[in-house]
Amino acid sequence: MAAFTMDADWLPFHPAPSKPSFRLPPGAVDAHCHVFGPGDVFPYAPERKYTPCDAPKEKLWALRDHLGFSRNVIVQATCHGADNRAVVDALRASNGTAKGIATVRRSVTDGELLEMNAAGVKGVRFNFVKRLVETTPPDELLEIARRIAPLGWHVVIYFEAPDLPELYDFIASLPTIVVVDHMGRPDVSKPVDGPEFGLFVKLMRENPRIWSKVTCPERLSRSGPPDYADVVPFARHLVESFPDRVLWGTDWPHPNLKSHMPDDGHLVDIIPKIAPTPDLQQALLVTNPLRLYWPEERA
Repeated sequence: MAAFTMDADWLPFHPAPSKPSFRLPPGAVDAHCHVFGPGDVFPYAPERKYTPCDAPKEKLWALRDHLGFSRNVIVQATCHGADNRAVVDALRASNGTAKGIATVRRSVTDGELLEMNAAGVKGVRFNFVKRLVETTPPDELLEIARRIAPLGWHVVIYFEAPDLPELYDFIASLPTIVVVDHMGRPDVSKPVDGPEFGLFVKLMRENPRIWSKVTCPERLSRSGPPDYADVVPFARHLVESFPDRVLWGTDWPHPNLKSHMPDDGHLVDIIPKIAPTPDLQQALLVTNPLRLYWPEERA
């Protein structure tokens, strides 16, 4: 009997995503994806707020090849807490084609940080989405950020747009590059040039160390698949305004979606709508992620 049973309302990842029409540039990076378990090998955290389906590294590699990506950046999922073994295992098995983002606590040792660094971890994730995790005090997060800075790591931060005003100064104060997940989760029913999204654009404009992932239209859209047309203006605005500080990823296996499970091939086909020129596509998918995650190849 399996050690874990996924939540009754959990939507498993698409079993047979389509082949995208958009041809990715050589060396393209899926810069935001996850691995879950398998739970029998890498148990889910006791404090987790959801139990997913297993989504092991082999399934991720198969999707990578099917869609036409060359590399992955694997982000620690909240269902694994601060136990990063599933991510580290995937990195070690990737033959250098994957890098990782970990979740750590104040108690992490220098030796553990160095071990993760050797495996290919390049940053830590701070999650402020209260429905997913218990929020860690900012002073602890700042201490962690100061400890990882000498390793050349960066901070990935996940929050929702209504929380940005209270987080603004904290994010701007972090001593590393900061990558914001999913454009700060804007309300796409509001104007792209309105005050809510404008605050996020201001954060990026005034802080050259802040990057954004232009990801997860399936999480933000009101209009829905396959085009997620209402999200496109937000992502395109960031890509055209900050072409050297944007990243793209699938978010496979799309945790905690309740309305539908996206076809990953359709998600790839949105890329030319948000990055309409070859130069913007090259920056978004190749140049930027290589600079951040494989800097040794650009020396």
